[in-house]
Amino acid sequence: MNKHELTKLMELVKSGAMSPEEAVEKINTAPFEDLGFAKIDYHRSLRQGVQEVIFGQSKSVEQISAILASMLKSGASNILITRLQPEKAAVLSENFKLDYHADARIAVCSPKPLALTGSVIVTCGGTSDIPVCEEAAVTAETLGSRVHRVYDVGVAGLHRLLAQLSVFSEARAVVAVAGMEGALASVVGGLVDCPVIAVPTSVGYGASFGGVAALLSMLNSCASGVSVVNIDNGFGAGYLASLINKMETAKK
Repeated sequence: MNKHELTKLMELVKSGAMSPEEAVEKINTAPFEDLGFAKIDYHRSLRQGVQEVIFGQSKSVEQISAILASMLKSGASNILITRLQPEKAAVLSENFKLDYHADARIAVCSPKPLALTGSVIVTCGGTSDIPVCEEAAVTAETLGSRVHRVYDVGVAGLHRLLAQLSVFSEARAVVAVAGMEGALASVVGGLVDCPVIAVPTSVGYGASFGGVAALLSMLNSCASGVSVVNIDNGFGAGYLASLINKMETAKK
């Protein structure tokens, strides 16, 4: 149950079309549905403004299907499924309407058009970082944020980034994705007046330690306003960027 649905419920009570007891029963039965292997949190959109997201990596197709069926029955749309392997997406597509983004390993079930607002920039140091970027970008877009992609502008060719400064000046949040030494986040943090969410990736040679080197570099950034999420966590960065973007939109 989201805020819109709760408001409609209260309006029905006010108009006399529904008794207070009936409304209480609906609210009491809405918090979650127990499927045995999963408890679907239907109050999350009411508490946080965003419905539950399915982490697909370790779930079976049967489990994901059951969760989707339950959420769709409740009226949900634009359901995000993260870390979804291609073979699982292929099977799910036989029974559900699915937009699958193979690079990002993310799917949107029952996609519906959204009114996108604000400006979130997703940028990366190199082409190898794009899968993580796309996870962030698709997440932010599915949550209603307008996203601009600025890819392959790492510090080895800094002029490529500087050529895009006019685009960055409009951003309400920037997701900076980089592997290797992870320097991009600090550079971007020194150029913009909005929050920067740094995402270290596992891209790099041996001494990058699977992204640990970039993670430590970003955590030690000398640029103010830079926060850091986990290695390869494009979803977390896109989610946070969208929340920041929506807060700024609400102020307008």
